[in-house]
Amino acid sequence: MIEKLAELEKRYVMIEEKLSDASVMCDMEAYKKLSKEYKGLTPIVEKYREYKKAQAEIVDSDEILGSEQDAEIRDLAIEQKENARAMIAVITDELKVLLLPKDSNDDKNVIMEIRSGAGGEESALFANSLYRMYTMYAESSGYKTELLYINETELGGIKEVSFMIMGEGAYSRLKFEGGVHRVQRVPETESQGRIHTSTVTVAVLPEVDDTAFELNMDELEITRHHSSGAGGQNVNKTESAIRIIHIPTGIVVDCQDERSQIKNRDKALKVMKSRLAELERTKKDNALASERRSQVGTGDRSERIRTYNYPQGRVSDHRINLTLYSLESFMNGDLNTMIDTLITADRAERLKAGQAGE
Repeated sequence: MIEKLAELEKRYVMIEEKLSDASVMCDMEAYKKLSKEYKGLTPIVEKYREYKKAQAEIVDSDEILGSEQDAEIRDLAIEQKENARAMIAVITDELKVLLLPKDSNDDKNVIMEIRSGAGGEESALFANSLYRMYTMYAESSGYKTELLYINETELGGIKEVSFMIMGEGAYSRLKFEGGVHRVQRVPETESQGRIHTSTVTVAVLPEVDDTAFELNMDELEITRHHSSGAGGQNVNKTESAIRIIHIPTGIVVDCQDERSQIKNRDKALKVMKSRLAELERTKKDNALASERRSQVGTGDRSERIRTYNYPQGRVSDHRINLTLYSLESFMNGDLNTMIDTLITADRAERLKAGQAGE
């Protein structure tokens, strides 16, 4: 590990010098690429320098203990050495986390798709609640959101909604939200006051760069249609909505947010690219050894990941056995405790898998 860190520090210093080179500064593409790498290396190198400083303190302490006779100074040297050793133990663990292979999608924007499942109208109403929850989280985190497609019900529910969350690190924060979300509550339409259980599926897709994945346009069926909505109200009635079908897989993407057919087409193609890229990535993941997959959850839409229990005011994540008794604030977008715990659990599992493979 130390050899690798030394090499990374050399690379860091070299990039630092290049970024101040006038010729590199004039080449915007090269400058952006180096700046991104420099930013990614910074926390690792800074932590490694802390490690080296602590090691140097141990060496200094040993030199003092080897030559100094004064009891008070020797006591100070022993204390310094013990503190440095404790610091090295902490820093070593932090460096192991920083050196974990980074998900290449972590810095990307996110396309989220929410669909009502079992439970009829109650499921659609909860789908709307989840859509509100994620958009509120995005707003509080400084991300931007963009609606791509929505199919609403007469009673204010959502059969399906597709939207983007844009901002640095959006995917890294939301990638563990994919799966089946279960709600237990008394529906507003239930006169007997019985608790119903409904489900909603959430898909989380990293936005795919235009150059990273190429669509075969011959495999796509693109049609125009009128936008749909609850009761036909507040909906653009021009034939500007776009539907794209990927013929080999049957994947369907709708986009109706813009009044322009061209803009809707571009957005729909972007979503289709992300869906197909995710399909390819899932196939590759399934072919890899199990320890190389995230143990927190595969993001499979058939996997039940979380339960929202309204009578008890709790939300429970089944992958990490975490229950929070703060359902109201959670549904208002306060997701950080849950997300941070999921990220920590994923890191711990990946560290364990890495050690097992050594």
